[in-house]
Order: sequence, then C-alpha cells, then structure tokens
Amino acid sequence: MVFLYVFITSIFLSLNVQSEIPYSTIEKAFVSNDASSIIGLGKDKILLNILGKEGAYSASQANLVLKDFFTKKPGSSFKFIFKGKETSDGSFAIGNYESKQESFRVTIHFKKINGDFKMESLTIEKS
Repeated sequence: MVFLYVFITSIFLSLNVQSEIPYSTIEKAFVSNDASSIIGLGKDKILLNILGKEGAYSASQANLVLKDFFTKKPGSSFKFIFKGKETSDGSFAIGNYESKQESFRVTIHFKKINGDFKMESLTIEKS
C-alpha cells in the first residue's frame, strides 16, 4: 500500500502541471466585447490605461470601465501579434483590436501568482 501511495505521488509531482495564459479566451472576449470575461482573468486590483485614462481599479470597477469602452468602440476583430515568453515572474502580450471605425493596440501584462497567470495591467491605445 505504501508503494502505491509513493508511486501515485511521484507521478503527480513529475507531471509539472503549469498554468498557461488563456490567449484564445481573451481573443474571443475582445471580439464579443465581453468585459467581464477579460477582467475575470485579472488580479484583485487591475491597472487600466484606456485611451489615456489610467487608474488602478477593483475588478468590478475595471469591468465597468472596459464595458464603457466596448460600448463606445464595439469590436469587429482582435488578434494577438506578439506573445512574450512565459517566465516564473509573468509575461506580456500585444494585440490589435479593430472597432468599426478605428484600430487599437492592446498590451496586457500578466503576473504569475500561485502557479496561475493573472492579468496585472491592460492598456488600450490608438494604433
């Protein structure tokens, strides 16, 4: 019985399960203007810089700010153009968001917390 316990434990430890950044979830959320899905991937406090309006927001406040942006600039497409290397500290990614009239550059910084990547900051600026 002890052998079985040691064997199963060693298998779990050797798998080295790591969390990955959910890029496809983020892309789909931007296309569908789903602010809550994007903000739900973040930390308790998120740094937002949307068209020059910058601040540190709670998740509920950040959701309202991003939802307001989507209302004013509804999207038609989103695609990541750069995905940084995932390190033990975090990562970042850059994407293009297209609304019906304008193009925007989106930069997202992720921090690794307890093995999961959480969005730390989101910047949206005109391209």
